Amino acid sequence: MSRRKICVVTGTRAEYGLLYWLMKEIQGDQDLQLQVVATGMHLSPEFGLTYRTIEQDGFIIDEKIEMLLSSDTPVGVATSMGLGTIGFANAFERLKPDIVVVLGDRFEILAAAQAAMVARIPIAHLHGGERTEGLIDESIRHSVTKMSHLHFVATEEYRKRVIQLGEDPGRVFNVGAIGIDQIKKLKLLNKEEFQDAINFKLGPINFLVTYHPVTLSKMSPRDSLNELFSALDDFPEAKIIFTKPNADTSGRLISQMIDDYVNHHPNRAIAFTSLGQLKYLSAINHCDIVLGNSSSGLIEVPYFKKPTVNIGDRQKGRIKPVSVIDCSDSKNEIKKAILKAISEAFRKSIENMKSPYGEGDVSFQVKDKIKSAALDELIVKSFYDVGEVK
Repeated sequence: MSRRKICVVTGTRAEYGLLYWLMKEIQGDQDLQLQVVATGMHLSPEFGLTYRTIEQDGFIIDEKIEMLLSSDTPVGVATSMGLGTIGFANAFERLKPDIVVVLGDRFEILAAAQAAMVARIPIAHLHGGERTEGLIDESIRHSVTKMSHLHFVATEEYRKRVIQLGEDPGRVFNVGAIGIDQIKKLKLLNKEEFQDAINFKLGPINFLVTYHPVTLSKMSPRDSLNELFSALDDFPEAKIIFTKPNADTSGRLISQMIDDYVNHHPNRAIAFTSLGQLKYLSAINHCDIVLGNSSSGLIEVPYFKKPTVNIGDRQKGRIKPVSVIDCSDSKNEIKKAILKAISEAFRKSIENMKSPYGEGDVSFQVKDKIKSAALDELIVKSFYDVGEVK
């Protein structure tokens, strides 16, 4: 009996970090054959050629799909999506996977889902049902949900939303956030090891900043980031570690602005294109607060009982633990949120908090469901009507 071929698609360093343990679970199962398709930022020198990390971790990359243009304008991103769809169509024809696994809401994932759907290959989607009202990602995520056949969501509320989109409840599983697996399984670096690994000495107070473009914002990325920089300047004693954004619209502008800020503050700030999961999670562990607008501030950071200053609308609509402090893009609001986050009273108030995103072991649950699913019954979907619309 031939092994079931599970094709995992990854286009970014962050997404790969989330998928790592699921890939290990599939790789270690004698009844399954892991196929890996790397695309997007993984293949770009500008973003660190992170496909090498995948190979160093012991995975064989079956296909590399070049789709990322040097332009991050809307036209450039749309053109990249078209190139990706063509590349995935050819790759799936060669690999002939039994099921394709995708995570999240990026444009690379939409391209992969489109190609798999047309090829009548079942799709398993992780992290559907979430809301991010400040981004085009919301539309991409829901579109991928409608193309997919198995759904692995992070909370019960998200499960209900996927069902609300017309998906069969028997195919929607609340398994928790897969990022928790990395935190529980990785041995993080101690303070000295971490400082050596990034060649940067921490201070009495330390900020980790992860800021991405807000594609539907009325404020320009330049103005938003300058407001953040102005707020950071009011905390001269703080050491700052920046992680740069993904290849989204205006991503390169933000990366350049971060580099300029670091060049003007070489003794207190440092920036990385890619920290990788071990150093990134270690950074969370050794920093006092995390600032920005990344989903990791809502999902992974609370597991460390650390405060998150969540700036702007990029994560608007997502479930937020009590450790998350929302604020607008203005300097004064960001500064006020930082002061609250570093206060002793707030830090004490979140010591015993519980995250709504589960306790891990997600990778095994997903692998087990994919392994046992009756794939020949998945392709034809009936719309599940939750009731008459009022």
